[in-house]
Amino acid sequence: MDELAFRIPQFYEALSVVPPAPNSSAAEDETYWSSVRKLYLVSNRPVNLENGFWGTMAEPVKDMFHYWIDRVNYENTLLIRPHWPRLLDGLRHSVATALGCGDDEIVLTRGATEAMQALIGGYNRLRPGDEVMYADLDYPAMRDAMQWLRIRRQVVPVEVSIPEPASRTAVLDAYAEALRQHPGTKLVLLSHVCFGTGLVMPVREISALAQHAGADVIVDAAHAWGQMDFSAPDLGAPYAAFNLHKWIGAPLGCGCLYIRRDALTAIDPFMGDHQYRETDIRSRVHTGAPNFAAWLTIPAALDVHRHIGPRQKEWRLRKLRNDWAIPARQLPNLDIQTPDDPSMVAGITSFRLHGHGSMEACQAIVTRLRDVHGVHTVHRAGPAKGNVVRVTPSIATLPEDMARLLAGLRALSGEALDIPH
Repeated sequence: MDELAFRIPQFYEALSVVPPAPNSSAAEDETYWSSVRKLYLVSNRPVNLENGFWGTMAEPVKDMFHYWIDRVNYENTLLIRPHWPRLLDGLRHSVATALGCGDDEIVLTRGATEAMQALIGGYNRLRPGDEVMYADLDYPAMRDAMQWLRIRRQVVPVEVSIPEPASRTAVLDAYAEALRQHPGTKLVLLSHVCFGTGLVMPVREISALAQHAGADVIVDAAHAWGQMDFSAPDLGAPYAAFNLHKWIGAPLGCGCLYIRRDALTAIDPFMGDHQYRETDIRSRVHTGAPNFAAWLTIPAALDVHRHIGPRQKEWRLRKLRNDWAIPARQLPNLDIQTPDDPSMVAGITSFRLHGHGSMEACQAIVTRLRDVHGVHTVHRAGPAKGNVVRVTPSIATLPEDMARLLAGLRALSGEALDIPH
């Protein structure tokens, strides 16, 4: 065995419990998903429907992580100093291949937030008085970064409120109108899967609208890769950031930054970085010493992702979402935050009780679902019309877990709750 190989033989033995992914009807194939579930050791007390913060590693991936922790700790710089350049090249190649882009268009980061801040802060095509656009559903740290450009670049931030209820046409119309009203827009922040509600934006179409209006787009795909099946070029945007520790299943501390080859010069080298040439994407972010063991586990996580099936994962997560969201839409006093259009939703969907959009109200609902109904969810802020409660299954989630949530929502919608508005 190559001592620098990213997988050990035991990894493939552990993965063999899962048969090849079915090509059709995978979402409903409980026999297949039962075999997938054997890869995951997770707590279900209470049922965890807050899998959006980060993803659980499959047991074979966790074993590879422990393998690399032991090696990095034991060999220390004897491993990293002579071999890291070769190892890092292999890691970048693995990620670029999985994303369908060139190795020279990818640089690893510790997460999507680090990558997004490097892109937003480094974008150098803005001039004083230009406008930069973001939405109420974008991640708070990214909204903050866009607002900070007022100081850094002397530009004017513009916020778009995404319509509720959302639809493909309504979202596209909202961006088209915002770009029409703000012809000075030169940069658009766009979430692929909105972190708070789970709404899937028509990224490629909005990117085309922005490009036609003379603006570049930075895509926050933190929640998208692994929850949905796509490639980086599919986004139609020159810049994007991804997590590997959410839906790909790598250890915490793994992400990457994508810059389309022809768009590199619009992002400054990070704080004057001279470690790499200006023509090298790696000069656009300076991570320092990463968690070597976590990064070295990325190829194993990608192997599991491919073995289960990217498209099959997307189908399954959407099926689990539909199990509760479609019937819950018929309940009184419950506002579901994503449409049932499969192009606009994947696994994540949020809700609020009608008229109860305060932080206190949503936190009270989270507490009641956990303490009374045995279901763990999370409160999320951001939408212009009020806070929400986010529901996020994983591929290890059982259909009966979604049934438990639905029973809890039926009870909540019919109760006279003593919660703040």
